[in-house]
Amino acid sequence: MLQLLYTAIFSEMLLILTLVFKTSLRKLVIISLDRVKRGRGPIVVSTVGATLVVVLSSSLYSMTKIQQRTLEAGILNPTDQVLMSKHMLEASLMGFLLFLSLMIDRLHHYIRELRLLRKTNEVIKKQSRSFEDGKNGNAEEQKTLTEIATLKSKIKKLESECETKGNEAKTLETEVEVLKKQSEGFLMEYDRLLEDNQSLRSQLQVIEQSSL
Repeated sequence: MLQLLYTAIFSEMLLILTLVFKTSLRKLVIISLDRVKRGRGPIVVSTVGATLVVVLSSSLYSMTKIQQRTLEAGILNPTDQVLMSKHMLEASLMGFLLFLSLMIDRLHHYIRELRLLRKTNEVIKKQSRSFEDGKNGNAEEQKTLTEIATLKSKIKKLESECETKGNEAKTLETEVEVLKKQSEGFLMEYDRLLEDNQSLRSQLQVIEQSSL
């Protein structure tokens, strides 16, 4: 379970880095995500997400039950301590995985909007050039100039939106760096929990041998 979660997390982090940086794989990833969001893709993604939420809820419930047993007994036995650490790590990884999935969805959405805004901006600029080239000195000139002014205002608005989306993309890049550091922290915590688990198992074996 833990290996599967780590594999999924690292895969999603690699996917985010591919979307953030303009590489040859970025276009293929965007096309793949477009296809996933069509047809039955959203249903499958929603099903997987709902399954993760259910498993996460189960881990949290198990942690609550262990905590209740500890309060009743007044002491945390080694077995419950190992289970508590395992459930806590699984819950943290599943929450992190869901957060990365949300980031991929939002990042893909912003990239599509930026591409659409750029295409619209190019079309408006071409129309503006055609109006400027085709203007004459008669009564239609004033109408053409008015249309050009309107188009220019639209261009400025689109450029402002592009700049806003660009700032949001930079913010996402910063969040990716933070998530990378958090992932390193999770790995260190996982190693520590493995060592604790091994130590507790050794203690249990000693206790069982002494009881015999």
